[in-house]
Amino acid sequence: MNILYEQGPCLVVNKPFGVLTQAPWGIDSLEVRLKKYLKLRDNKKGDIYLGLPHRLDRPVSGAILFARHVRAARRLARQFEERRVAKAYWACVEGHVEPDEGTWTDWLYKVHGMAQARVVTEEHAGAKRAVLHYRVVAHVERVTWLEIDLETGRTHQIRVQAAHRGLPVAGDAQYGARQRFGPQYDDVRQRGIALHARHLAFTHPTTGESIDVVAPLPDAWQELELPLAAM
Repeated sequence: MNILYEQGPCLVVNKPFGVLTQAPWGIDSLEVRLKKYLKLRDNKKGDIYLGLPHRLDRPVSGAILFARHVRAARRLARQFEERRVAKAYWACVEGHVEPDEGTWTDWLYKVHGMAQARVVTEEHAGAKRAVLHYRVVAHVERVTWLEIDLETGRTHQIRVQAAHRGLPVAGDAQYGARQRFGPQYDDVRQRGIALHARHLAFTHPTTGESIDVVAPLPDAWQELELPLAAM
């Protein structure tokens, strides 16, 4: 288990792609794996509590925060709701992004009963405003490497907003990507996309300390031939 930060009731884990953050009983997930790991490591009897103040999509990797008790989970969830948590993502999208910095604003609709979202008009029933800010880190032959700050947190927001502009995240066949990314498992649900939760900054719910965690990239990013050594 790749734990990036652990203090008191807070745990930050580097989630691998292709794994659900949370799932119904009997289905594998990061939550299930972490509970098993903590129970064995700490020689705990009985149930392990883990609160989840946010989620990452199954094909997305990177930093994700868990809380070890209910009070901390509530305080952390409030930070997310009030947008006091800073989240920065790295994404490699197909095509050439211009200009080198910018803001994407759209209205997104979560398709009922499906893990899918799409761009709609502001007047569309159920539409929610989605805003992100991006900076080009590097251009390579087939992709553009972006650093993205989310102003809002909508379902599949980065994936949908990028694809809407003809710039799908590499490996994200669900939203039209043609370029492969990472191991091509027979079960497509296990495949990843080139979207990584790189930075996560929050206030510790009991100490008040400012916490900033950086999540190392999966090995699959090496295949994109990015100038990673320069970072």
